[in-house]
Amino acid sequence: MFGIYLKRELSRRKKAALVIAMGLALGIALVITVNSVTAGMQQAQDKVLKSLYGLGTDMTVTKAMAAPSSNSSGRPKFNFDAKSDDSTSQSSDRVMPQGGQSLKSSLVDDVASQKGVADAVGALSLNVTKVDGSFTQGKAEATQQGGRGGGTGQPRVQGGGASFDVNSYSVAGVDVTQQDLGPLSTSKITSGKTFTAAQTNSKVAVVAKSYAKEKKYEVGDTFKISGTKYEVIGIATPDSSETTTDVYLPLKQAQTLGDSKDKVTTIYVKATDSQQISAVKSAIQKNISGTTVTTSADLADTVSGSLSTASDLATSVGKWLSIAVLVAAFLVAALLTSSAVSRRVREFGTLKALGWPSRRVTRQVVGESIVNGLLGGALGIALGLGAAYTVTAISPKLTAELASNAGGGGMGGRMGGGAAQQAKNTVEIALTAPVSVTTIALAAGLAIAGGLIAGAMGGWRASRMRPADALRSVS
Repeated sequence: MFGIYLKRELSRRKKAALVIAMGLALGIALVITVNSVTAGMQQAQDKVLKSLYGLGTDMTVTKAMAAPSSNSSGRPKFNFDAKSDDSTSQSSDRVMPQGGQSLKSSLVDDVASQKGVADAVGALSLNVTKVDGSFTQGKAEATQQGGRGGGTGQPRVQGGGASFDVNSYSVAGVDVTQQDLGPLSTSKITSGKTFTAAQTNSKVAVVAKSYAKEKKYEVGDTFKISGTKYEVIGIATPDSSETTTDVYLPLKQAQTLGDSKDKVTTIYVKATDSQQISAVKSAIQKNISGTTVTTSADLADTVSGSLSTASDLATSVGKWLSIAVLVAAFLVAALLTSSAVSRRVREFGTLKALGWPSRRVTRQVVGESIVNGLLGGALGIALGLGAAYTVTAISPKLTAELASNAGGGGMGGRMGGGAAQQAKNTVEIALTAPVSVTTIALAAGLAIAGGLIAGAMGGWRASRMRPADALRSVS
């Protein structure tokens, strides 16, 4: 008779333990899935920011472009002499800083000295508008409306017959002594070589892969900007799918071309601690007046599309859903543990009659609950890893888009001014769900916490039992 009772009791306990473990497992699996998807969203967002903004740093410092005067059209003008011989071609380059007002190079050191700043480097963004063609008669003025770097503008020719090609592309002046921070840091040299520290004022250039393909440039080729010949020493491929810069030059050369001696348009900043970016931003804005500090968080707010929608769902709905499921799992585990203790009145009453103190009975119940919690944690981690692997294997496509200034160069240029022309950029990216060690540790901690909560309630219930309860159960 006792054997049958024992067998039934063990079966009942196993079922109760399994229900408790499965409840905790589902909650923990959901937490892992939400955390991994959120991490994937963050990675996707970082890739998008690199692609759309050329973001390769914690923040940038720029100065907003001043409003154009009432008598200024804001368009570059080119004056050519009339030629009776239509076979004679003319060419002219107009080089203009872009991405905001110029800043003094000395501000780079001021920014670098701010508390929380690990490093800072200046860069100069230029837009080069090249006009090639010939006139057949008369005197004319050709005006080109500004377009995005790397694109072709819409030329307008006044007076006389003419045939002109207008091409616009972007140039970035790079501090060759600190290339790990700045506009070139988000690209890899896939052909040739990058600048050396000795080439601070050399007539050499690194060209973006897409622009090199368009112009059929190879390492060793030369091209001219405003009559100055530059040799292509390397081809750069961006880490993301796009780049906002076509040509990279040593900073001093770019300053000479743009008539911007000792000037930069963007200061790239690296913080000592990624958790203190907001504090560093505040310090720079407070101590260096007249500047605009832009962080990746500021840019993330401008991104829309399915990536933004999915990110909002993962961080808001997913988070609260995870909390709700965990609370429900903990509550169910506590109630089931308490119910199981109620069915073990004879056992615990007998143990107390044999001399077990209440704390020992409580430890017994809590220990069993922790084992159930660990079992649920193991199952939950397995389920969560499976869900994360499934998301990564499927790799659903998400899109991110924004309307940005067409003339911007990099993060500072996009946010700091640039041409007034608007262009919508769209990037498609595959979602992954990476699982970090921190997430696994969190899951294990939640499993133990669930076991402790359930054990605490069950232990409290068991500690209140008296030996007499066992006798009443027998009778």
